[in-house]
Amino acid sequence: MIVQHTGGEMQHGAGDAAAYSQRDALYNQIIFSAWLDRGESEVHIKWNRDLWEAMKPHTTGGVYVNDIGREVEEGGDMMRSAYGAAYPRLVEMKNKYDPKNLFRHNQNIKPTV
Repeated sequence: MIVQHTGGEMQHGAGDAAAYSQRDALYNQIIFSAWLDRGESEVHIKWNRDLWEAMKPHTTGGVYVNDIGREVEEGGDMMRSAYGAAYPRLVEMKNKYDPKNLFRHNQNIKPTV
């Protein structure tokens, strides 16, 4: 697990006008693991997710979008928590500029049109 300081300038800025929504967090926690045998995937993924659940009571509840996987892996709630209060506005922008979801190979915001 990596614990990264995120205070200072990261706490200042445009507030809800920016996509980065975790300005109140003092630290960013990154949980990861690596393994060689594909047969062990379930065990290691479960370990990561169990650690995440155990740490949740000590967090803001939000996530940093660059530290999560795709929505199909993480779920829609995690994706929305990365953008916080800015998520509805980002969906509006996605509807306007990318309604066919061409740019979807990342931590995607799905259009609703």
